[in-house]
Amino acid sequence: MSEVEAIPGTEKYEFKPGFIERYSALTDFELLKKYCLSFMKRSIRVNTIRASVESVRESISAKGWELVPIPWCSSGFWISHPDRRDVGNLQEYKLGKIYVQEAVSMIPPLVLEAQPGETVLDMCSAPGSKTTQIAMMMENKGLIVANDYRGLRITALGMNLQRCGITNTIITIMNGERISGKSFDRVLVDAPCSGTGTIRKSLKTIRMWNANMVKKIANQQKKLILAGFDNLKVGGVLVYSTCSLEPEENEGMIDYLLKQRTNAEVCVVSEEVLPGLVRGEPVVFFEGKEYSSEVKKTIRVWPQDNDTGGFFIAKIVKRA
Repeated sequence: MSEVEAIPGTEKYEFKPGFIERYSALTDFELLKKYCLSFMKRSIRVNTIRASVESVRESISAKGWELVPIPWCSSGFWISHPDRRDVGNLQEYKLGKIYVQEAVSMIPPLVLEAQPGETVLDMCSAPGSKTTQIAMMMENKGLIVANDYRGLRITALGMNLQRCGITNTIITIMNGERISGKSFDRVLVDAPCSGTGTIRKSLKTIRMWNANMVKKIANQQKKLILAGFDNLKVGGVLVYSTCSLEPEENEGMIDYLLKQRTNAEVCVVSEEVLPGLVRGEPVVFFEGKEYSSEVKKTIRVWPQDNDTGGFFIAKIVKRA
């Protein structure tokens, strides 16, 4: 495990007693705290619609930037420079050859495994990191419906699609739970969440966290995951993900889907799909509630596991 650099001034941030109690029951809290209050490595993904991985790696390296491959994503790199942090000023960024994206955020599209020619719904798509990655994996063929519910977020999505040369995607604006009657090969529900896995880049989450907020968000997520599953073809694949560490938003949500839809089947994501990713133990029992043993097939990523943000990913198939 690599050593991490603490963010200056974080000693003034105090975690709420309820947060400490909750996460002490789930993991090594002091280790989690150490990583949450440390700098996170910047990362990029090469957009192979615009250029090859090797050509982009060579051109950026020639400018003095160090690129370290991300094990689980063949087009992803951690990026650093001894004197600069302005990745967005690179010509490769402006030309759409790279996308600035967290290493752990690259996982859901890899698990979705969308293929050229398929129809895909990205239910909560803005600002577009996963949408553009899915389009890249589809070689800009087939159809992606990129949906989000807020106009300002849609603006960023449209700009990123254009910059990256994406032409197989249409944008819709509505609450994801209202999408109905469609038959998609694959659906990504990267659900709005409490964001407890993003403390490293958003320290205000420490102050904002409260148990009631988690419950409120989980109620919305239930509507989204059901809508996502119901819009699948038989045999289709749903990937549900969050940047939350809360069991109610993650394993609890998969447990809920399995109880509501008996033809939902959780699938194991093989090591070949995500080579080198250190996975945490999924939560099967929490605060007196026991979840389905099927949640053991999901992926929980703690910040301290891979020196990233926190994330949760589940792959579900719709049976007849």
